[in-house]
Amino acid sequence: MQYYAIHFHRHALTGLLLLAWLVFAPVHAAGLQSDVPVPAAMTTAITAVKPALVKIHVVTAEYASGREVKEEAFGSGIIISKEGLVITNHHVAGDATYFTCTLADKEEMEATLVGSDALTDIAVLKLTPVAARDFPFAIFGDSSAIHVGDRVFAMGSPLAFSQSVTMGVISNTELVLPETFSGSFTLDGEDVGSVVRWIGHDAGIYGGNSGGPLVNMHGEIIGINEVSFGLSGAIPGNLAWSVAQQLIAHGHVIRSWIGVTVQPLLKSSASKRGVLITGAMEGSPAAKAGFAMGDLLLSLDRHPVEVRYKEDLPLFNQMLMNLPIGKTIDAVVRRNGTEVTLHVTPLTRPPSREKPQACKEWGMSASNIAAITAKQKQLASTAGVLVYGVISGGPAGNAKPALETGDVIFSIDNKPVQSLIDLLTITATITTAQHEPTPVTVAFRRGNESYLTVVKVGMQEVSDPGQEVHKAWLPVSTQVLTDELAKALHLDGRTGVRVTQVYAHSAADTAGLRVGDVITAVDDTAIEASQVEDVEVLPALLRQYKIGSKILLTVYRQGEKLTLTVSLPESPRQFRELSKYTDTVYDFSVRDIAFKDRVRAHWDDTQTGVMTEAVSEGGWAALGGLKSGDLITAIDDQPVLNVDALKTMMKKIAQHKPRHIVLQVKRGIFTAFLELHTN
Repeated sequence: MQYYAIHFHRHALTGLLLLAWLVFAPVHAAGLQSDVPVPAAMTTAITAVKPALVKIHVVTAEYASGREVKEEAFGSGIIISKEGLVITNHHVAGDATYFTCTLADKEEMEATLVGSDALTDIAVLKLTPVAARDFPFAIFGDSSAIHVGDRVFAMGSPLAFSQSVTMGVISNTELVLPETFSGSFTLDGEDVGSVVRWIGHDAGIYGGNSGGPLVNMHGEIIGINEVSFGLSGAIPGNLAWSVAQQLIAHGHVIRSWIGVTVQPLLKSSASKRGVLITGAMEGSPAAKAGFAMGDLLLSLDRHPVEVRYKEDLPLFNQMLMNLPIGKTIDAVVRRNGTEVTLHVTPLTRPPSREKPQACKEWGMSASNIAAITAKQKQLASTAGVLVYGVISGGPAGNAKPALETGDVIFSIDNKPVQSLIDLLTITATITTAQHEPTPVTVAFRRGNESYLTVVKVGMQEVSDPGQEVHKAWLPVSTQVLTDELAKALHLDGRTGVRVTQVYAHSAADTAGLRVGDVITAVDDTAIEASQVEDVEVLPALLRQYKIGSKILLTVYRQGEKLTLTVSLPESPRQFRELSKYTDTVYDFSVRDIAFKDRVRAHWDDTQTGVMTEAVSEGGWAALGGLKSGDLITAIDDQPVLNVDALKTMMKKIAQHKPRHIVLQVKRGIFTAFLELHTN
């Protein structure tokens, strides 16, 4: 189980550095003072905000090695409207497929995703009560008015516990990742630190606090808690609120883009204003406008630019992404000592990465191609499908040559593949009414080379694996009579087997065989078994008889020699012979009950159900608690008789797509009810 909050641990971010941050952060002495006593302020904040706190339980979908892997996680949120809109972090809710929210009064209800923005790590949910109602909600304050030293309260659900409050002070209003931090903070390919300048504070936040509010003394939201570097970091409330407004209005954030990359002015630069241009992406508005590496951008759309320090970059990038889309604006740059005016027309900013999707019939995950990815791969356009991951041993992984992560598929059986929808549509056509994988020719690009391969697309159904030729069988379990064991039982020089179990109501039971009997011969043929590895000697001897044959067993029971007559029944079906079924929606595999299952669990012939053989990690069945070895006896109160019955039931479920199903399972001597969810 995972608790959402982002905590950074990097060797470069040493305890000494954290200590330096805390010791040398400037403090406004006035900020520590307040006309309101702290206990009273805390009461005000809690009264205003706590009724609107939400604990969020999500099921997220991530992609690893070609599979969709689901995980349960918890985060925090805060209701911001009477209609039940909840603001939280993108890393809590953005990739989730299922939401349950626990309100301050412990009421639970489901929610839906309104929109999510990876770049600022903000998401908005909508509570879905059974009947329309007004919810308590909190309001935003002005995060630009905060000061170092102001007292704040962090609220949320740390470690998935019930709502809690911690208190601290603002220690930094311009917190950015330090130069010594290895890499950047990215979500879905977006560099969060490029636009977010965090509010640093020392109120404790832990895993599960992510998405919860940072609250001032007046009970107003001034930030959304997101990260912990040792020092806690919150997304400024003004930025979070503006993003939330766009998500509520459009479901996504609309930003401008000119395709320029920048860095702060060099320390040796004589200029005190501007930002250093490090490049313009080929074909971008900036490239078409004539931006060049080494330019100093002095003003943009008549707004002066001053990026002397890393802390200035997020605000510049925010301005860059709020330019008027489709309107030509002026940009003044200094080039070789001369000021030059360029004319650039911003476009709508494309996503940095497209979301992947599992393609089970291919044994891979894939996505559309983002514009930036197309440029990085030097593709002529975004047409095609990007292979995101491949399952080892799956159809894509078994092709020769095998598909690999990063490949771009552009045709299947000479049909062009422009997007993921094309691939899924072609796949549905290929696999409809097919019970075995269908080979298709796939054209794909890897680097600068174009390949062809054949992929056998589809999942093979195995309902009847076929029957083996059954032989005669003695329904007992045995151990080899080793020389040491024979001596201990006063049967020196004898060979054979000792009975360890007699199956109830079987021919052996009827014939009078008992646990502890030593069988030394079958129809006067000695059982030449004296070493542990001789376990197959007796079964091999019995397989020479026809089913129903009567045999004479020479048996020693507590030193007394006996002769017993036994009629040999047909051997039971082996595990590999049983009917099986794999459900690709919930990701589990089952088989019919085997004879050995009944013996081991002491089930009689009236016990029905199917044995769970495998449960894929990260699938809906795994999240619901199904385990290998569980006996599924009913689904939604309908008895499961065998694999064929379950297969029919699961196909109906796939057609109706209920939000959840309930499995009744036997697990040892206990019964459990498992609730499985789907998208």
